[in-house]
Amino acid sequence: MADTGINTRTVHADRAFGVEHGGVRKPIHTSVQYGFDTVEELVGVFQGTVKGYNYARQGTPTTAALEARINALEDGQGTIAFATGMAAISAVFFTLLRAGDHLVVSQYVFGNTNSVLGTLRGLGVEVTLVDATRADAVAAAIQPHTRMVFVETVANPGTQVADLQGIGQLCQQRGLVYVVDNTVTSPALFRPKAVGASLVINSLTKTIGGHGTALGGSVTDTGLFDWAGYPHIFQAYRQGNPRTWGLTQIRKKGLRDLGGSLSSEHAHAIGTGAETLALRQRQCSDTALALAQFLAQHPAVARVHYPLLPSHPQHDRAQGLFKAGSWLLSFELADASDCLAFINRLQIPVKGTGLADTRTLVIPVAHTIFWEAGPEVRAQMGIADGLIRLSVGLEDVADLQADLAQALG
Repeated sequence: MADTGINTRTVHADRAFGVEHGGVRKPIHTSVQYGFDTVEELVGVFQGTVKGYNYARQGTPTTAALEARINALEDGQGTIAFATGMAAISAVFFTLLRAGDHLVVSQYVFGNTNSVLGTLRGLGVEVTLVDATRADAVAAAIQPHTRMVFVETVANPGTQVADLQGIGQLCQQRGLVYVVDNTVTSPALFRPKAVGASLVINSLTKTIGGHGTALGGSVTDTGLFDWAGYPHIFQAYRQGNPRTWGLTQIRKKGLRDLGGSLSSEHAHAIGTGAETLALRQRQCSDTALALAQFLAQHPAVARVHYPLLPSHPQHDRAQGLFKAGSWLLSFELADASDCLAFINRLQIPVKGTGLADTRTLVIPVAHTIFWEAGPEVRAQMGIADGLIRLSVGLEDVADLQADLAQALG
């Protein structure tokens, strides 16, 4: 279904390899062990010469169906599903990097990703944080032992948009693995493959799953990076097409060794949620833009952060890359001391830490998800003490706007 639209591909992707007993939807396979008619088949699966399943830690027919769906969305060469988005990110870092390597990362990355960077430093990987909105800042940070560059499409919570195209060209010229976290935009609004990404991360818990009912993450190999020249691929995985070697190592080490495996039950829930991805992204984006425009004109609001506002520093870039602005919106009150009281006055948004739910979620950023980071890191990321983050849901825009108005008033 390569030539079909995103809704058609998403709805039918799990049926690409057939569905048992004629079911319209791929069922949930809960078995952990898998048996074979002959021991030769069992050996073949272990050695990778025969397709099949041997132990659920490395995947099940249900997780494979979800992987096919995500792969179709990202136009990938292959996809691996993980238990969480952080498991997917950790698998990339810990299976492809070694002590003595150098990693360049956007200084605006998600707080938990920033925490993993500290762990990497402790294991001997050098990490440099840069302003990823500028490709020249990334270029200046590259060293002879640099192996990888990691960025997000839209930063959470400040909504900075990386120079995705410029960094992609740079990584291609330098032979670097280019990893792009596509969680906020999702493949419904943007495909990182278009800017040369080697690997694409999605926290399936959020935009793609979209209903706050299941944790999951994924890594997609776009097929653009030639792993034959990458020094850290184990000899056992240097078989067949070199462009598959990286993903094979991530699956073997990330799932089999590190154990970040997605359950079949959560894979099924995420797959079901994904069927409405494009529809949800369209409505959430329209609502978020309308709310951003409303807030930008309100005298009680000092600053609004949303990529498709003309006042956003990367507005032109976002407009050129993304089909819409997505659900992430943040803003600062003129009176920062009113931050918590304002949130308590809101009646519709749920006070919670999640993202990309069908319900609108609200959180004071400096007091919660970036409290542990400290004031110095927050200042570096542009996170003001009174910054409020909204994850815009599917409620009617008039109701959300009225609620914001009464809370501001």
